[in-house]
Amino acid sequence: MTDRKKLWRGVYPAATTQFRADGAIDIDATQRVLSALVEDGVDGLILLGTCGENNSLDAAEKLTVLRAGVEAVGGRVPLVAGVSEFTTRNAVAYVRDAEAIGLDALMVLPAMVYVPTTAELAAHFRAVAEATALPVMLYNNPPAYRVNVDFETLEALLPVKNVVAIKESAPDTRRFTDLFNRFEDRFSVMAGLDDVALEGLMLGASGWVSGLTSAFPQESVALIAAYDRGDLEEARRIYRWFMPLLHLDAEHDLVQSIKLAEEIMGRGSERVRLPRLPLTGQRRSDVVAMVEEAARTRPCAKALIAS
Repeated sequence: MTDRKKLWRGVYPAATTQFRADGAIDIDATQRVLSALVEDGVDGLILLGTCGENNSLDAAEKLTVLRAGVEAVGGRVPLVAGVSEFTTRNAVAYVRDAEAIGLDALMVLPAMVYVPTTAELAAHFRAVAEATALPVMLYNNPPAYRVNVDFETLEALLPVKNVVAIKESAPDTRRFTDLFNRFEDRFSVMAGLDDVALEGLMLGASGWVSGLTSAFPQESVALIAAYDRGDLEEARRIYRWFMPLLHLDAEHDLVQSIKLAEEIMGRGSERVRLPRLPLTGQRRSDVVAMVEEAARTRPCAKALIAS
């Protein structure tokens, strides 16, 4: 099992999956995106999370993306596979394949669409975790997935030794302190909502799973570095510059916004797969203006606007 001390620390972008004009996965472009993030200093990568459009890919495509990630950057940083399936049976099959492919860890979501009881949620997580030796991070995002990973569920999972972390995306930052008060250091906690990331770190999160890092990795790395060395003034300076973009991570069209930001910054394409559509009209204009302003004023590198 991957050393827990090397996991769940620093910034882990929820990397995007790149598509060709015909809608097929662009493996080369996806690998370039992943490699560039590693070269810019991120500490790990989430493959096939929300920003990776997990639920818009079929089972074979998901495994293709995982293999591409291992081929491109395996061994340089931890690679965490998002697990977002409609049934527990499919999730179990997927995590076994992910382990065989060479992923380092898993980020497990509740089963999609169905809103479970606490007992059902714990049973889903337990079955998935017990199907693999990989370390598991549970993903709590009640606004997006209508399911709260409550303390009763976490209590039920305490005996499952490879359930070791929580990605906390509830917007109420009191949840961080409540987690630590209840479970102490049993679970590593990752801040999972971009516009409360610094608050999460200050309340004990060990790292940050980020959406906007895909467009501005240098600033994200610098933010974490400033916080880690105790330079809160610098951390706040970067965070305040970043905040207008970080708010995009809390919107329903976060994937389209993040991929548009990637394209503007010359890091990827804004293409998404149906049912998503690229941003249009005033919303697109607003996001473009925000990204261009951030690029013009970025604190850690010169703006790199794609022509």
